[in-house]
Amino acid sequence: MTQAISRRSVLTGAGALIVAFRLSGAQAQTETGTGGAPSKHGLPGSLDDTPRIDAWIRIDASGAASILTGKAELGQGLKTALLQVAAEELKLPLGRLSLVTADTARTPNEGYTAASHSMQDSGTAIRHAAAQARELLKDEAARRFGVPANALQVRDGQVFGANGKRLSYGELVRDQLLSVDATPTSRLTSPADFTVMSQPVPRVDIPAKVTGGAAYVQDMRPDGMLHGRVVRPPSYGATLRDCDTSPVEKIRGVVKVIRDGNFLGVIAEREWTAVQAMRTLAATTTWIERQELPDEADLPAALMSLPSRDSTIRDTGSPGNPGILVEGTFSRPYLTHGSIGPACALAQFADQKLTVWTHTQGVFFLRDAIAGMLRMPTENVRCVHAEGAGCYGHNGADDAAADAAMLALAVPGRPVRVQLMREQEHAWDPFGPGMVVKLRATVGTDGAIADWHHEVWSQSHMMRPGPPGTLIAARLKSDASPPAPPVALAQPEGGGDRNAIPLYAIANCKVISHFLPDMPLRGSSMRSLGGYLNVLSIESVIDELAVRSGQDPVAFRLRHIEDPRARDVIEAAASRFGWTARVKSSESTGFGFGFARYKNLEAWCAVAVEIEVPRLSGVVRIRRVVAAVDTGQIVNPDGVRNQIEGGILQAASWTLFERVTFDRTRVTSVDWSAYPIMRFDSVPESVDVHLVDRPGDAFYGVAEAAQGPTGAALANAIRDATGTRLHELPLTPARIRKAISR
Repeated sequence: MTQAISRRSVLTGAGALIVAFRLSGAQAQTETGTGGAPSKHGLPGSLDDTPRIDAWIRIDASGAASILTGKAELGQGLKTALLQVAAEELKLPLGRLSLVTADTARTPNEGYTAASHSMQDSGTAIRHAAAQARELLKDEAARRFGVPANALQVRDGQVFGANGKRLSYGELVRDQLLSVDATPTSRLTSPADFTVMSQPVPRVDIPAKVTGGAAYVQDMRPDGMLHGRVVRPPSYGATLRDCDTSPVEKIRGVVKVIRDGNFLGVIAEREWTAVQAMRTLAATTTWIERQELPDEADLPAALMSLPSRDSTIRDTGSPGNPGILVEGTFSRPYLTHGSIGPACALAQFADQKLTVWTHTQGVFFLRDAIAGMLRMPTENVRCVHAEGAGCYGHNGADDAAADAAMLALAVPGRPVRVQLMREQEHAWDPFGPGMVVKLRATVGTDGAIADWHHEVWSQSHMMRPGPPGTLIAARLKSDASPPAPPVALAQPEGGGDRNAIPLYAIANCKVISHFLPDMPLRGSSMRSLGGYLNVLSIESVIDELAVRSGQDPVAFRLRHIEDPRARDVIEAAASRFGWTARVKSSESTGFGFGFARYKNLEAWCAVAVEIEVPRLSGVVRIRRVVAAVDTGQIVNPDGVRNQIEGGILQAASWTLFERVTFDRTRVTSVDWSAYPIMRFDSVPESVDVHLVDRPGDAFYGVAEAAQGPTGAALANAIRDATGTRLHELPLTPARIRKAISR
């Protein structure tokens, strides 16, 4: 889309230049919004979709710069890292930079903030745009000074010439200076000259979060704001039979009750009034439900019995070679995102325009979905990203935004805030899908892997907004949108089959993906998608092959690794852990190791753990975790460590605690007692993250690199402590005790 903005309308203050810029559609996006389509212009990162320099960098008369990104801060430290990148290349102090994140009216369309692509796509684009903007400003100074550009120096937002001459960026900016397309190459700063990148800069988003400031969309309180709540059906497919709204309408402070088909909502002046009205409305409704869910007691069998679309994604050599056989069927349950702060959104409808403030991961796709749901022109809907208190994938943020949009139409002119209740978040979350992996492998007499056969069953991991039918409200309203068709994400990134192809050198290898179009429970994207279970399964079998053939698990991995960067992180993690010198302090001690390269395309990560598993209790206590990660050029070392530490804790929670439960009609794990997550008393006693820096290299996605290796390391440590291999997640004390007693 080309957006025409008059020059007069965007100039503010004498001499200031805030240029108009062109937003080109992100037509080259893959389903995860990663820009994986063939290059259009041969430009780095997201510049290829939005090549105009002034779409990314704007400079005002004071010489301060605004940086624009289509990606969203989700707690991963993106704001800080992008500001560091821009400051380094623009040669501006961090204090003179501001960042505008995903906004359909202001920023480039960079698709979803997903798949650990933010630095790879947006960071790369901003770095090159900033470097080219710096050179354009330098060239303008050279023109004014009448000297060659290479005779000038740039620092602190100023260009310096001979004899004390200098011009600030504010003096140099002129109409259309940055309104040019990027070039394929940029004069990037050498890592040896970095002063901002590679430094542990404090996160810009943290102060408000730890001091109780207005940090999240949940904290927004615009003037005239009303509070909304929705009444969800009790189960999938339930239809509304009777509803008496009169008791709710009599509650003092209730502004309006909305019923549109199976969609029910209330709007009130105060939040507690909205909650009371919602509960009263729920108590006066009758629903018709159906038993349509599978038997949770045997979820793996239920999933494998569903119709599937099968594809072979790796087939090399001649599988079926003899040797020591290891086989197992690994499964994970459905997982909820478990955002501790329930999803929230604000919406305001005024002058036939709808604005939604939301913590979605894809403002442009959500805009399209809401416009489709409301039968509104897309240009009349604006979605603005505001941070949310928890995310980790496609959680309830988009649904809360759709709810707020529906309610806002009923009270034109006034903002409406909608926050989901805990039971709504847990029952209707787009869960991380349940999955099954069947693995069979052998190690030959020479001690090498002779055969490998991997099959994975999974539904779609990509049901994010785009089509209106991805939104709950769109499915419930009277002119309902049909459910969106399931999306099978393609290799090499993949969905359920992400990381199913082992990174190890195995001559005889076959990998089959069974894509399940039928979705028993609502599912979508959760961190690492299918990579978590595929890596856990692969690394469990690798470990078992090593143990049964009398080889050290780390040495066995190195024997089958050809990638030198993979070897480096494996060796770094093992060395810092003291793997070769490990000694069990008791019979309940266990050591485990796990490795993967996320998606086989991005960051390399290896994890070693030490645990204690008393046989009587079966409770896993994580004593220490050591990780090594290679994510290419590091921008903020603390930020990378934060991401790996967070991934370690999240994966440990998935592996040891988490499981969505349901009967044949309803999801039953609708509170924290029914859906336990890791608590402080289960957090590892120590976590050490070692960074393998690669100065001058590209940015590799790191946010989801630790989940698979951590789950695998824990599974292998439990095997080491108990002598028994467990295959069904989560690895709860009850399952551990049962396995030990066999």
